[in-house]
This record gives sequence, structure tokens and C-alpha cells, in this order.
Amino acid sequence: MKTPLLILALAGLATTAPASAHGGHGGLAEAPSTGTTAKASTKGRKWLAGDHHIHSEFSASYQPDPANPAAPPLPLKGKDGRYAIVKNAEMAASFGLAWMVSTDHGGPLHSKFNFEQAYPELLHARTAVPNILIFYGMEFDTPAGDHSSLIIPFTNGEREQLRDLESRFSKREAWPNDPARDTEPKMIEALRHMRTQASPPVVIANHPSRSARDVGVYGQYTPAEFRNWNDTAPNVSVGMEGAPGHQAGALNPDGSNDPEGARGGYRNAPTMGGFDQMTARLGGFWDSMLGEGRRWWITATSDSHYNWRDGGSDFWPGEYSKTYVHARAEHADILDALRSGRIFVTTGDLVSELDVTAKVRGKRQSASIGGELAVQPGQDVEITIRLRDPATPNQGGQTPDVARVDLIIGEITGPAADRTTDRNPSTRVERRFTAADWRRQGEVLTMRHTLRNVQAPLYLRVRGTSTQEAEPTPDPRGENPWADLWFYANPIFVSLAGEAR
Repeated sequence: MKTPLLILALAGLATTAPASAHGGHGGLAEAPSTGTTAKASTKGRKWLAGDHHIHSEFSASYQPDPANPAAPPLPLKGKDGRYAIVKNAEMAASFGLAWMVSTDHGGPLHSKFNFEQAYPELLHARTAVPNILIFYGMEFDTPAGDHSSLIIPFTNGEREQLRDLESRFSKREAWPNDPARDTEPKMIEALRHMRTQASPPVVIANHPSRSARDVGVYGQYTPAEFRNWNDTAPNVSVGMEGAPGHQAGALNPDGSNDPEGARGGYRNAPTMGGFDQMTARLGGFWDSMLGEGRRWWITATSDSHYNWRDGGSDFWPGEYSKTYVHARAEHADILDALRSGRIFVTTGDLVSELDVTAKVRGKRQSASIGGELAVQPGQDVEITIRLRDPATPNQGGQTPDVARVDLIIGEITGPAADRTTDRNPSTRVERRFTAADWRRQGEVLTMRHTLRNVQAPLYLRVRGTSTQEAEPTPDPRGENPWADLWFYANPIFVSLAGEAR
């Protein structure tokens, strides 16, 4: 059980973070190619922090039309999400983000509200805050599920594309309500439509276990459901929030702790180190997906509606959670990074850069986060982990140290016979690195490990923490989120030569 700590009062804390510490601009040497999965030149790519789950005042609440109770309910602007899109962009930029997605909730006929009112404000935000790349999107009301980030590619047709998808498939869009829209076949129909579009969107499942009743007892989202999505549109349905938003749920406006507050709003089955159980459990659901060889990535977001200083349960975009993508500072390459898994995530600015490289010993071929490395049976694979542990304080007024880094390995055995499974028994911590095992040069930590005599396909992934916990434990009510920080990298796949994807 973790002991909640009294957080520093942050009302007067400056919100501008140095880009070198929190924005991923420069620092470590450019990461190597992502191996056989690389689809574009790596030139100019760097780690860019962002957030794909942010609400504005266009996340409306609804009330009946007093003049016509039979008419569609009226959207009440600013009653769910509280802030203008431009305010969200300004705050995201101030906390070191380079990109963001505006993702408002739907509702009855919300596609019209989005099209006519929200989109012009998004264009205004792009002009007013040009130092952050803004995507158009929404928090999709997922048929037969909870919510998902629907990220629309940056094209001339983005406005019409979102209106088309929301109006046809969002389960809350229809008026009168249509129960047929809230079924898994409807979601499969939506994904089939999305995958064939000229510019396919990206769908990332939000807070996947928030409705779970216990560990392994899932709610609106299930393992079989995600397998069905990924099978239907692997270029669209690419992953899930590893760390959900609402992480300030245990903070009062004066910075003290609310003893009944739950991180992420997870009141039944709590988060573990701030991460969803589908990600945090070693050998759990995420590992079961990776063990099938699925490209199923994790992210971290703010889910910002209402900042904790104003009485809400949210951090500003980038204030606490960051999703880093290895990309050029352009919309298309950022979206490609999300599709391709060139992603690591962190809370509390525990790290600001993270490179993981797998290389065949004595050979030139290598792969990095999101990539694939083909080896001959019996070859050794050299793994290098290099990260930046910032020396500047985070927005909690602390300078947390990386206490440990874990290298995790799992076997790839192909499609699961049981599509409801959430376990991969082959997953193990291959090595735990502490300060005695890495080389430090200023803020940069470097550690190495060799996998010897590789005989079967596998994946490797990296996580780290500021704590002394061997595994992330369930987060108690009232926990100070700044005292329990983790980072996770998406995997590298190692295949046998001739079997690579």
C-alpha cells in the first residue's frame, strides 16, 4: 500500500516548462531506424510530446428544449468540457506539448454542432497557437463500448470526414435514440468503413478498464472486442490508453489530497501506478496481444475537462501525462508514428526521452521502438536502453529520479485459441536495472543487455518507475499522483529470418 503524500500547492507555480526538459526537442542522438516496419525516412524525427484526448467547451451537456419537449435536446456549451479550444492549446504548449487532438464528446445531433461551431474554433486555435500541431477529432461514443479517441488526418476534407463518421456511427448521435447503433456489429461496420477511406483515421480505446468490476472482470470493453477491432482494421484500431486521464482525482484545489479521490476515476478496479490494468499487469492483456504478434500500442492522456485548480479532477494537457512520438513536426508523420508504435509514455515527466534499440550482435541490422528485427536462429540480440532523466522540476515541484528500469520479454506464439484471454504466461522481467547497472552522463542514463541464442519469435518492451515497487500495485483512494510515477515504451518485435511481417 502506498502512502499518500501532501502535494505542494501549485496555484502560483509557473506553468512554462523548458522544451529540453519536457517537450522532447533535442537531446539524445536521433533514434535508429524502426527496422523492417519503417515506412518513411527517419530524417528529422525526434521525440515530440502530445495528448490525443482533450475536451473543450464543445463537449456539451444536454437539456430538453423548453419550447418543444419533443425536439432534440439542446447542447449546453461549456457544461462538460469547460475551456475554449484555444485555451487548451495554449496550456498544452506551455507544458511542452508539440501536438494535440481536440476530442469532444458526442450526443444527439452533435455532428452538426461540431461541424458548425467547434471546427471554426479549431481553425482559430491553429492560427492563435501556431507552435502546436492540432488535429481535429472527437471522443467517439463507441458502439457496444465506452469511448475512443477518433483522430482525423490533417487534410482539406477533415471537417466533412468527421461529420460523416460521427453522424453515421456514433451511438449517441441519433435522435430519437436508436438502440441498433449501440451494438458491436455497428462498430465493426464503422471500422470497415474507416479502413477504406482515402485518409483512414486512427482509433484508440480510452480508459479501457474504467468500467471493470475487478481485476480481470471487464466492463464495457473486453479482450475479445479489441481483438475483433484490430482484426477488422489494423491500420485504424491500433491500441488503447495505457494511462488514462483524470489523474488529479485525489487533489483538492488548494493542492491537498482528497482521501476519497480515485486516480482516473477508476472506482471499482483501480489503476496500478496510474496505468490501466490492461497495461499494468505483467503478462496481462497487453502482453497477450503482443504475444499474438499484434501491433497494439499504448498511450497516456489527460482526458482534460476541468482542471483540478478549478475544482475538477484533471491536469492540463501535458501537465502530468505525455505521449511521445518519434516523428517530424508535421501532422502526417505524427499520425504515422501513432499507427506504427513509435511511442513511449510517461507520467510526471519522469523521463523526457527514451530510445530502445535491438541489434543483431556483430551485424548492422537493428530496430527501435515500434519496429521489428529479423534474426537467424541462434543469433544474439544486443539491447541498448538510453533515456533522459530531467534535472529540472516537474509541475509537481519535484525532480523525481528513475529508481529502476525493467526489460520485459514475452514469446510470440501466434493467434490466441481463446479470444477472451488476457494472459501471456511466457512474459517475464528479463532484467531489472538500477543505478548500479547503468552509466550516467549528466541527465542521460545508458544500460545494455544481451539476449543470447534467440531461437523463437519474441517481443521486448521497457518500463521504469520512481518507486521501489517490483510491480505496480493498485492505487489507493487519495493517492498523491506525483509520488507514483512510471514510464512505458511500446515494444520491439524480434522475428526469425523469413518470418518477418
